[in-house]
Amino acid sequence: MDQEVSKQDMEDTYQPPFHSCIEEGHASCLMCSYNQINGVPVCAQHDLLKKARTEWGFDGYITSDCDAVAIIYEDQKYASSPEDAVADVLKAGMDINCGTYLLRHTQSAVKKGKVREEYIDRALLNLFSVQLRLGLFDGDPENELFGKLGPHDVCTKEHRKLALEAARQGIVLLKNEKKFLPLKKKMVTSLAVIGPTANATSNLGGGYTGIPCNPKSIFDGHRAYIQKSLYASGCLNVSCQSDEGFEEAVHVAKMTDVVVMVAGLDLTQETEDHDRVSLLLPGKQMDLVSAVARASKRPIVLILIGGGPLDVSFARDDPLIASIMWVGYPGEAGGKAVAEVIFGEFNPGGRLPVTWYPESFTRVPMNDMSMRADPSRGYPGRTYRFYTGEVVYGFGYGLSYSKYSYKFLSVPDRISLSGSLVNANPNNRLAYERKYGLSYIHIDDVASCDALRFYIQISVVNNGDMDGSHVVMLFSRAATMLKGAPLKQLIGFKRVHTVAYKAIETSILIDPCKHLSMANDAGLRVLSLGAHVLMLEGVEQPILIEK
Repeated sequence: MDQEVSKQDMEDTYQPPFHSCIEEGHASCLMCSYNQINGVPVCAQHDLLKKARTEWGFDGYITSDCDAVAIIYEDQKYASSPEDAVADVLKAGMDINCGTYLLRHTQSAVKKGKVREEYIDRALLNLFSVQLRLGLFDGDPENELFGKLGPHDVCTKEHRKLALEAARQGIVLLKNEKKFLPLKKKMVTSLAVIGPTANATSNLGGGYTGIPCNPKSIFDGHRAYIQKSLYASGCLNVSCQSDEGFEEAVHVAKMTDVVVMVAGLDLTQETEDHDRVSLLLPGKQMDLVSAVARASKRPIVLILIGGGPLDVSFARDDPLIASIMWVGYPGEAGGKAVAEVIFGEFNPGGRLPVTWYPESFTRVPMNDMSMRADPSRGYPGRTYRFYTGEVVYGFGYGLSYSKYSYKFLSVPDRISLSGSLVNANPNNRLAYERKYGLSYIHIDDVASCDALRFYIQISVVNNGDMDGSHVVMLFSRAATMLKGAPLKQLIGFKRVHTVAYKAIETSILIDPCKHLSMANDAGLRVLSLGAHVLMLEGVEQPILIEK
């Protein structure tokens, strides 16, 4: 598939994650993908692969996705022969491919003069440099740092503890009407756990998951708290094409004090090679949830499993559904972690990592890579930064059993760029431009972005009666918007542990060149002069950037 991507979107949306992985995460391997960008296969994009090394400081090897070289000739018809496909990717800077295409066709490409040996030398240098850094040629591997790791290191106490903590932190509370949760164990005499995956463990891990260590289902987790716990599947499987099990589920719901409904997705619905075509719950799951909610003595708790967003606006707006919790694919300890949250042994603090769009968003062409909204063609944009339509739940949304408040403790009133520019001549592009009636400077014209960095201090107050882990998210927006500017953008986040009715202080680093800038139409990063706004939930703090 060929994606048309603007220079603007490449610079401020599609490239930054890779840039960060290289610059901040020190990645030693990159993988180029199957698709084409603006007519050129990614593995053959010399400018893109070169940028990683020359501008971002990448020091490692570049591999293709599996058979991504083969499709350049066999499917995309970009190259006129297998040898040309090999030549295209080696010249572009790819070092090795996942598959056999280079193995089968590189020698022929060299003989035909399509590939110079210097490209092969470069690829070998990049590959062996990483292997040398890993110590693979330093003698007996067992004498190296990780040389004695084996099966006995997999299901250790420390690893099981980590799996539980990861599951806890990943739980996102989306709804909790009238503080229905947490449940008080002494007040619950019977409990129903209903749903096609409620008593299964195979669905708790996502794609490429390993073999879990003694996994427990969500039903198992709740049964450890309430002795009289009943289970009904409601549907034969996640696809839920029949209502055959509804009657049993409704009967079980009527018999118990509290109902926990487990719905959502599994790997029959979403995998690397299987796209969903709807954001709604699969099959008749929505009908099952509503039927159980109507039958229950009290409003129910809805647990959502799955890796992608779901349009559960029906449940969000239903007073018979008191609480909604998204748990992702929580892994081997997911059953225990969910029960801990429901019974108040852990205060949820997770945040949604993506925006949850309504079902109508499925009408937006999936191959339209434009980020900015375009009202002239009814295009709503993508992600929290640019999307202008209605949402089910927004990026970063997440409730807690505590209420939190924030205060900016230390923020500079203004940032002066005086003396920080390469050329202070206002008539020169290197210092100053006016466009669309607004002022900005090019980031490339800042002599030292490091010199402009600063920390802000934030006070976080837990106003509830439970200690809790809490994620502080700091956003920014320019008060006067340049054309194509984000509605807001995330500067950074930090998880802090809070104590009931007490405050804690934390800090977040702001790099104006990175966090307060945007890309213009030409794909150049610019920093708007004038007022910017730093935003925490319910609190805003202006900061002035002046020349």
